[in-house]
Amino acid sequence: IPTSSIKGSLLPSHPPQGPLISPSPSAASRIARQAAAAAAAASGSNLHQPHPSPALAGDEATRGIAVEKFDIVKKWGINTYKCTKQLLSERFGRGSRTVDLELETQIELLRDTKRKYECVLGLARALTSHFYNLVQTQHALADAFSDLSQKSPELQEEFGYNAETQKLLCKNGETLLGAVNFFVSSINTLVNKTMEDTLMTVKHYETARLEYDAYRTDLEELNLGPRDAGTLCRLDAAQANFQAHRIKYEKLRADVAVKLKFLEENKVKVMHKQLLLFHNAISAYFAGNQQQLEQSLKQFSVKLKSPGADKPSWLEEQ
Repeated sequence: IPTSSIKGSLLPSHPPQGPLISPSPSAASRIARQAAAAAAAASGSNLHQPHPSPALAGDEATRGIAVEKFDIVKKWGINTYKCTKQLLSERFGRGSRTVDLELETQIELLRDTKRKYECVLGLARALTSHFYNLVQTQHALADAFSDLSQKSPELQEEFGYNAETQKLLCKNGETLLGAVNFFVSSINTLVNKTMEDTLMTVKHYETARLEYDAYRTDLEELNLGPRDAGTLCRLDAAQANFQAHRIKYEKLRADVAVKLKFLEENKVKVMHKQLLLFHNAISAYFAGNQQQLEQSLKQFSVKLKSPGADKPSWLEEQ
């Protein structure tokens, strides 16, 4: 057997490793401290999360406002669709509507009364305008007569008493204008404030009635449909909406009834006073009874404005 093969078989298959050297105690403690510091740094980075930036918080607030506005528009769109559908179905005779006959009659009577009072108001304003022009003409005529009485000795007496007559008519006319202006002001307040306020409540009531009928119809259609999980959820929501609109409708109906009652009482009280004043003032003026005319204004606490009272003073103009 060759000796070379015997030597190769006796050699180890792996190269010999170097001698094992154990670390010193100081090196081991240093390595342990470094490992502990690295672990503490890693745990600290996990505990302290970075704070969100102000820009990110602003974006979240803007997104929340946008979502809220979208929900408002969505609810408005659904409500408008339901009310439009209900209105068209009523117009074409396919849908039913809630009717309070007594209240509807009172509302129509109020609207008719308002139209007639507006006509009276327009005529009273026209009378005031024409009578004001008449008084101004009489005042100019009185001045002309006074001037001619001084420049025409032969007709001084005739021009003089005509001037005095026109001045007296002017004075009585201004007193009558005060009464008519007070009448016009009171009618205007009654028509354009008191009646208009009641009719505004009536408009809210009619809108609530339409919404109530729209959600009532929607609930009735869901009740007639099949019953499954999705339908039951929609049915609960429709029932809640119906109840909310029913409460709103009944509240506004009660408000309208109360306002109509108070309006009727106020109208009778105001018109009784104003018609009596108008009659007494007109009768006294055309009868030439100056004392009765002035007494009529005192009776109803009508204060006359002095000529030029509406004109601003010199200091106010400056």
